[in-house]
Amino acid sequence: MRVTKRTNIAMRVLMYCAANMGRLVTKSEIAARCNASENHLAQVINQLAQMGYLHTQRGRNGGLELGRPATEIVIGDIFRALEAPVPIAECFADVDNTCPLTDACRLRSALHDASNAFYETLDPITLDALVCDNSSLLEIIAPQIKCNVTHSDDSVAKAEAIL
Repeated sequence: MRVTKRTNIAMRVLMYCAANMGRLVTKSEIAARCNASENHLAQVINQLAQMGYLHTQRGRNGGLELGRPATEIVIGDIFRALEAPVPIAECFADVDNTCPLTDACRLRSALHDASNAFYETLDPITLDALVCDNSSLLEIIAPQIKCNVTHSDDSVAKAEAIL
């Protein structure tokens, strides 16, 4: 399975915001630290805000921050919301499916199960588990700040076991 650029950027944005809790961050900050174009960021930030994962504030002193605590942001939910609309194979597309084997294909069922297993693997992981106590990540995206997100040890242990 391949993760789309949109989901990749969304995770960078969410991790950056989690690492910089307590202040509004800017799109240009994220672009510089996370090596992403501001145009792509704007689209992703808008989508994450509509989904309630980010709170945005316009204006001269504007910026963005997490829309809910990092402990409540489940990575599997993010991936489902952003990846599920993209069909894993042609036969999963409602339109543009020209495969004559769709109704009889057992591979389609196996791919469906594999896709579900992918998301289920991400379900125990919360955003805080990806960011907190991850000094290597924090050195890159928030070198001046120590993570102040509270997290459950169980969430971090699950993330470390999977990752």
